Amino acid sequence: MAPRQLPFTKMHGAGNDFVVVDCRERDGGDWEELAPRLAHRRFGVGCDQVLLLRTSRSADFAMDIYNADGSRVEMCGNGIRCLARYLREKGISDAESFRVETLAGVVVPRFRGDRVEVDMGEPEFEGRRIPVDADGPVREFPVPLGEGAAKVTCLALGNPHAVVFVDDAVSYPVAEVGPRLETHPFFPNRVNVEFVQVLSESELRMRVWERGTGVTLACGTGASAAAVAAHWTGRTGREVAVHLDGGVLDIRWDADTAHVFMTGEAATVFEGEFYL
Repeated sequence: MAPRQLPFTKMHGAGNDFVVVDCRERDGGDWEELAPRLAHRRFGVGCDQVLLLRTSRSADFAMDIYNADGSRVEMCGNGIRCLARYLREKGISDAESFRVETLAGVVVPRFRGDRVEVDMGEPEFEGRRIPVDADGPVREFPVPLGEGAAKVTCLALGNPHAVVFVDDAVSYPVAEVGPRLETHPFFPNRVNVEFVQVLSESELRMRVWERGTGVTLACGTGASAAAVAAHWTGRTGREVAVHLDGGVLDIRWDADTAHVFMTGEAATVFEGEFYL
């Protein structure tokens, strides 16, 4: 019997890369097992996360997201921009905007010329709702790490985030400190960790450790959380350009609606079939 083949599209947003699979009529099966196989950079296609396009009863489409380790995640800002590009390039929809159901609620990506803007919603600052093991807002809170502590500013924006402001994001030991914070008992559902250097009132440099994936070239929800945390702690204005290893994302925290808007590019890399 010939092996079953799973069609996929490889995409990226600011270097944050994805395998996109249309599951509206055909499903690959156990995605907790299959996603790590697809994501493996030696034995699979290679990606940070797997995005599944599904039908929705409450929105235009639905998107499921699986990390490289097979865990499921609530939202991905770079991923939903790629999904919007996928819908247009595949001729599934020529709309300027879409309502996409995610585990974090309905999210709306909108085309702005060649770029895609995403309404990321309103950030959550209440500790137990993020969740973290603390009541109320968590702003530059020292989390003990054995020999020292990391001062974290926490919020939820689709996913839980811990923002750490550093003097030099490029030289900071992200791969060492990131996993220690991700799995720290202070974060009951684990956490995405952003290491952020303030360049000016309108520019940030960020590197990221993503929950369930590790170091990535970009993180849309993370860049949005970093921008919010930078303004919330008095470091920047409400509009910033976030420079990541894979590109630049423009973030705006709207004063009237309290919603966060992220704008960036999304691109298709190649298409293929994965042998199951």
